[in-house]
Amino acid sequence: MRRLFSNFAHGPPGVGLLLMRLPAGMAMVVQGVSALLAGPPLGASLFQVLTIGLGLLLLAGLWTPVAGALVAVEALWNVFSFGHPWRWIMLATLGAALALTGPGAWSIDARLFGWRRLDIRDRKSEGSPDE
Repeated sequence: MRRLFSNFAHGPPGVGLLLMRLPAGMAMVVQGVSALLAGPPLGASLFQVLTIGLGLLLLAGLWTPVAGALVAVEALWNVFSFGHPWRWIMLATLGAALALTGPGAWSIDARLFGWRRLDIRDRKSEGSPDE
């Protein structure tokens, strides 16, 4: 995961990524829950459960590149399958942007895969035999 990003953005860029993840994730969860409450057939129910799962991954910032890419694919599928194409185009754009830029500092990805600080002690100060 770390190979995909040079760093996890802190400060204003990190807040911007958080503000992209939250509405995209909430929109996916709300869409999936409202569709499930309508009582769709089994195949459509599985698709809505996938929608809810992707929304929760975006909200948490977990596996963001994969979740963002899948959100973009699913939203583009919905552009051609269902009404309200502009909503789906916006979600596809947000998903693709998150897949390409990453989750930001306020995410589970940053905690799991972010850069760590290592403190390396100087051997000479420990009294090594090289002295």
